[in-house]
Amino acid sequence: MNTKPERVQTGVRIEKRLLKVMKGLAEHLDMSVGDLIEGIALHSFENKPPFSPETLAKIAQLKDVYDLEWTAADSHKFREQDE
Repeated sequence: MNTKPERVQTGVRIEKRLLKVMKGLAEHLDMSVGDLIEGIALHSFENKPPFSPETLAKIAQLKDVYDLEWTAADSHKFREQDE
């Protein structure tokens, strides 16, 4: 197994408040947003929860601070404003 990742720069568009929550969480966990996204994706690919109960509590706090009310179900409803 190759344990050294080959990373690339990407221009991902993401909802503003969601990014603020992710940046706050990454800072809380002392990691980069890229590392956070990689961890979430790898856990999701194996159908494993990526966060402990303590981390979920921090996420709830950050969501409240940044007024993020959306849930996973909402992601299927997102549309660009110009559509």
